[in-house]
Amino acid sequence: MKRRTILIAAAGTPLAALAHHGWSSFDQERPIYLEGKVSAVRWQNPHAELELEVAEGLKVPADLGARQVPAQSAPVDGKMLLSKAVVPTRKDRKWDVELAPLTRMDAWKVPQIKPGAQISLVGFTFAGEKGTPTVRVEYLFVDGKAYGLRSSPA
Repeated sequence: MKRRTILIAAAGTPLAALAHHGWSSFDQERPIYLEGKVSAVRWQNPHAELELEVAEGLKVPADLGARQVPAQSAPVDGKMLLSKAVVPTRKDRKWDVELAPLTRMDAWKVPQIKPGAQISLVGFTFAGEKGTPTVRVEYLFVDGKAYGLRSSPA
């Protein structure tokens, strides 16, 4: 969960601000699948974050495209995303995972995830898988339940 710091001068005083990006920074044409053990958690705004330890030999589950996903208020074709999901080409074992803002996590009734939890997800990484191994979660799977995180429940 590395953060980039930007210094901003306001009235001659340097202020630190965390870099934040929206969905447009991510390659939404290529959903990726990750699963593993949570090693660190930041359960705070602007969005909850996890560090995920991915096991070697990661494969997309054969049933992923058939999984039931909840409807979201934003127009998201969940079945299509799950059926298109691939494992990343990069082989990093640790990934930064960006979830939704806490208000949205509460709306979905996502229990606070703790270190040691096993999760899986479908989301998006940066185009060309450049930069820090980071994924923005579209669908989160915890304890057999699926959560859509782009928008509120429909």
